[in-house]
Amino acid sequence: MTYKDLNGMFSAETYQNRRKILKKNVSSGVILLLGNIENPINFEHNTYPFRQDSSFLYYVGVREPRLAAVFDIEENLNIVFGDELRLEDLVWKGRQETLREKCSKSGIIEVRPFHLLVDYIQLVLKKNRKVHYLPPYQSHNKILLSQLLDIPIAEIRSSVDLIETVAAQRSVKEAQEIEEIERAIQVSVDMHLLVMQMTKPGMKEYELVNAIQKFAADQCCPLAYPPIVTIHGEILHNQYRQHTIKSGDMILNDSGAETALGYAADLTRTFPVDRSFTVQQKEIYNIVLKAFTSARNMLQPGTRFKDVHLYAAKTLVEGLIELGIMRGDPEEAVQNHVHTLFFQCGLGHLMGLDVHDMEDLGEQYVGYTADEPKDTATFGLKSLRLGKALCPGYVVTIEPGIYIIPDLIDQWKAEKRHESFINYATLERYRNFGGIRIEDDFLITTDSYRLLGPELANTVEEIEGMRS
Repeated sequence: MTYKDLNGMFSAETYQNRRKILKKNVSSGVILLLGNIENPINFEHNTYPFRQDSSFLYYVGVREPRLAAVFDIEENLNIVFGDELRLEDLVWKGRQETLREKCSKSGIIEVRPFHLLVDYIQLVLKKNRKVHYLPPYQSHNKILLSQLLDIPIAEIRSSVDLIETVAAQRSVKEAQEIEEIERAIQVSVDMHLLVMQMTKPGMKEYELVNAIQKFAADQCCPLAYPPIVTIHGEILHNQYRQHTIKSGDMILNDSGAETALGYAADLTRTFPVDRSFTVQQKEIYNIVLKAFTSARNMLQPGTRFKDVHLYAAKTLVEGLIELGIMRGDPEEAVQNHVHTLFFQCGLGHLMGLDVHDMEDLGEQYVGYTADEPKDTATFGLKSLRLGKALCPGYVVTIEPGIYIIPDLIDQWKAEKRHESFINYATLERYRNFGGIRIEDDFLITTDSYRLLGPELANTVEEIEGMRS
């Protein structure tokens, strides 16, 4: 075992090695990593649950608010800036490990009071040395950077060298990280099985969400993201949970747990509320399943994920042509983005410490390359978070879907858009169909891929077996 559950960290050597690689690849200057704070809900001392910044977790591992880490490359210093609990804090929180003790488990010995961070950074700047920092996403850290660097918030410019170095390092998962991801997937598979087995007409969507949250909490796991559990699967990120579940509905369940060390799972299944799919539901489901299988089978090092996405889209189009909803040449339809009437989002994304791994660093750095930048204008492709070639050690999701969105259909039909490819008369029979998505998580190996975690039922027969 490479970590201890009690302290929620990997070994000190893990963090030391990660910092060594980081400093070697940045090569000069000072690396500044800002941890997160506890954000208030409605007043200062009533806060949302604390979640440490993922890059801070990766290189330092300490889960305490209001910390900053400095890795001074030329001086060969690793410093954490933060404050120990005061006596009045102990009254409210009880005695805990000191900050110094926690940092020592990361191999960092030098801990300084937080207020000294300003002086340290100002001295670095006076010597005309470079301060590298990542894009801030918390308002508190935007203000803090403005104060530390003595520049307006609008002039904050993150270090591209640091972003690219962190993205390259964090993208390739260590064996112990894969173990953590598979722990999260195991809990998530059991969550999904629970929901498949308990769903019945008359329930509310929130009852299923409550069951998911309780199950994860019983395993000492938070959720990696707000679960999407809905009878309206055509709404991609539906957070409304008040619908009454009826016979004839399908449930789309997109939910995943996160381990104590912060590693995520991301699974989606769509299943009938009744014991079996209707004929129409089964037809669409099998189209999505075929696209899922074809995309999964393309996973290997060197393959561009954008090509996997487009092949899955072509497979969806072929299935819709067989049903008479679409017509024409599938390749030409995809080239003209006709599939986006039914598949508006991307096929998948990297996953790790964040369910959308490193999204805070910018998709142009994490999911794409300078030679092949992201398409930010085309409907469908602009929502594809990952397009670059796959490498061994990447963890990716595969999540094709078909989403029948009445408002989108009405707009395209009114504009007579792509009438040569879309049979709007046949499509009208599916107007209130909803949506189907299937999603699993995969590790890219040296020559292929591996499904992570236990396999969750995904064929029509397997899912109907769970519902009987």
